[in-house]
Amino acid sequence: MSHHRNPQSLLTPAMRDVLHAIAKAGRPPMALLTPEQAKQAFALGAGVLEVNAQKMVRDDTLHIPSRDGTLLRAKLWADHAVPNLPVLLYFHGGGFTVGSPETHEALCKHLAHLAHCAVVSLDYRLAPEYTFPTAHNDAFDALQWLAANATSLGLDATRIAIGGDSAGGTLTASTAIAARDAGIALKLQLMFYPGCSPEYLASAHTFEKGFLLEKDSIEYFYGHYVPKLEDRQNRRFSPMLADVASVAPAWLGLAECDPLVDEGIAYADHLRLSCVPVDLEIYKGVVHSFIQMGRVIPEALTARADAARALRQAFGL
Repeated sequence: MSHHRNPQSLLTPAMRDVLHAIAKAGRPPMALLTPEQAKQAFALGAGVLEVNAQKMVRDDTLHIPSRDGTLLRAKLWADHAVPNLPVLLYFHGGGFTVGSPETHEALCKHLAHLAHCAVVSLDYRLAPEYTFPTAHNDAFDALQWLAANATSLGLDATRIAIGGDSAGGTLTASTAIAARDAGIALKLQLMFYPGCSPEYLASAHTFEKGFLLEKDSIEYFYGHYVPKLEDRQNRRFSPMLADVASVAPAWLGLAECDPLVDEGIAYADHLRLSCVPVDLEIYKGVVHSFIQMGRVIPEALTARADAARALRQAFGL
């Protein structure tokens, strides 16, 4: 995307109102908080702009073994009790530092409802206690376990998709590559505004400040999860650098007014150059994290409906 002379003018009226309300509340920027304070603040604010969570027929807690023996908690949600449901393995956003299945519960339940599938939301380990590549390992370990245990959970092992937002989108891209290498056939990789590049692209400067996710906050998160700068060049952290031939088809939903929007566009092009089917949607006038603002930002509900449609098509529903 080219540099816009007045990027604030791109915002929808509703999005502008949300940003104004957030600024008026006077909360300190994430980058000024300790990681523990950031985790608490994110958890407290996650549902403020959300729709009420759908009621689910299934609401199960899973414990998934990781490669180092740690049991990872996950939530399984479904509003259908039929056997052999397709399943979306979801990785929440939060800069690898904040967030949980609970902060993304309404989103995951809504996707389960709209896509007629189960959603397994993983509580992967967070920075700064766990640095790169722990979250990446946890994501792939969870996929391997789900593929091996889907049938015993009443799910269809032949219809698995993975998805996530922001850092969870990055984990999705990386896990899709690992799945290809391991011979796990995914139906879809679904990403909301993922980070994909080792360097900042133009949109990181255009939307550097005043659009909810700020460049300083990205540095804050990356500083906790990838404290070694050379790890940003690792293909697992920056899938733009990876060979993506024959990975699962992709659906990407991006926010126009987001420091990461150019990374999502570039990654879509990277996939297409390797002949991977890609569906790319850019939601105009909204910012990073809009997908969790279903109560006040209409584009959030539109994006969920679009994502669910892609899932249904991938699952053959």
